[in-house]
Amino acid sequence: MRLKALTRAAAAAAAALLTLAAPAQAATSYTPLPPHNPFAGPNGTATMHGDTGSSDATPLPGPGPGPLTSHRIALASACPTILVGSDGYPVTLCTTIFGRTPTVHLLDPATGESLTELPLAKGTLLGGVYAYLDNRDRLVAIDGSRTLLRIAHRRTATGGWQLYVDSSLSLAGAVPDGDGSVGIAPDWQGRVWFATAGGVVGTADDRTGAVRSLALPAGEKIANSISTAPGGTAVATTHALYLLTSDADGTPQIVWRRPYDRGPGRKPGQLSWGTGSTPVFFGPHTGTDYLTVVDNAAPTVHLLVYRSDSGEQVCSVPVLRSGGSGSENAPIGAGNSVFVASTYGYPYPALPADAGASNPAQADFHGGLSRVDVHPDGSGCDLTWDTEVRSSAVPLLSTADGLIHTVLREPIVPRTDTTTALDPYYYAEIDPETGAVVRKKWLGSGFIYDTLQMAGTIAPDGVVYQGTLTGVVRVATN
Repeated sequence: MRLKALTRAAAAAAAALLTLAAPAQAATSYTPLPPHNPFAGPNGTATMHGDTGSSDATPLPGPGPGPLTSHRIALASACPTILVGSDGYPVTLCTTIFGRTPTVHLLDPATGESLTELPLAKGTLLGGVYAYLDNRDRLVAIDGSRTLLRIAHRRTATGGWQLYVDSSLSLAGAVPDGDGSVGIAPDWQGRVWFATAGGVVGTADDRTGAVRSLALPAGEKIANSISTAPGGTAVATTHALYLLTSDADGTPQIVWRRPYDRGPGRKPGQLSWGTGSTPVFFGPHTGTDYLTVVDNAAPTVHLLVYRSDSGEQVCSVPVLRSGGSGSENAPIGAGNSVFVASTYGYPYPALPADAGASNPAQADFHGGLSRVDVHPDGSGCDLTWDTEVRSSAVPLLSTADGLIHTVLREPIVPRTDTTTALDPYYYAEIDPETGAVVRKKWLGSGFIYDTLQMAGTIAPDGVVYQGTLTGVVRVATN
């Protein structure tokens, strides 16, 4: 009876559609962002993390002041990658709930509904996570058959839409049987860099057909995506952070390697034993002065910052001290500031087959968000604030509206860390100066709205697209 009462209370709160007035925000100093990659789509919407440097920041503003609306697009799929090309059409790469088939959807920018879809080959891995848009608005991905695809969209003769494979290149000679891609990004020479779960890093040039690869040390796996900048490609394995460049023929070469504290085991709320970070380029001068990841130290994780050119460590700062200390998400990096969200204890409905037992075996999802600032002279870093924000998505900073955009998973039982299949989810905007939530909007309750710590995207028209366990939620100003 108590649960039913709480459910009714949650429904009543939902009916109120809690929407606070958006604050007047000036453009902030969280700049510059990483430079635009000439072989990628628009900054802010070309990759899951905004740009090829994986800043998790965007130059686009989110929804403006006024009442917010939300609309759920049911796709019977988990949709972690939502990108928007220069033509304004969102493209999402999803994995179907039944069959686990990677599927590309082209969405209607006016409604968010799927205009057409294209299933991709399924492999030993899910294969439906990382992709990017190139400078011709084509989705670049690697399917389960270890083939590099460029997927375009066009109008049909009857006025509908079609997704189609515009080009393909086999990577089978570089990616071993049973292995699969977990990261992909273009470099500044037009090559496509890829990384596999088994620890292979390579380049592919579909203009010439050349594919080159390098196996990282035995035992090192790659569980997160990769990032590129003019100075090289950053890869984080389950043991170390790397910066790589390539020879003239595209063969990867290691510039530097920095091991980190990977802790005694995988923490609850993480998907692998090691860092949960995609490496993030950021900095106050070029936008790529530094590289950062979060380690897996116990009991408290550290934000690690390195000079991207030399690998010299700038700082190691304990973060996420207000709750469970662990993160599966890439930080936000912009200017001199870095923001880290906790995923410790997040109740994923499924884990990778090789995830292994967590240490400890289980934990509640308390949440947490930390801000760290690098000293202006690069001599070190300070923890600026540490809050208990319960983010259930990868936070995204807009340098245009000066707000962090994310989704909150609130407990249905107030003042607890308990999570249930009935939890409510709220779109939220956070003041990066204080960590305070300044506006939020109820999206829905229950597992169909679970955002699974996936990244959202802000489109050029201010619409927020957020992937969920069962599709996409579209948030806009009424």
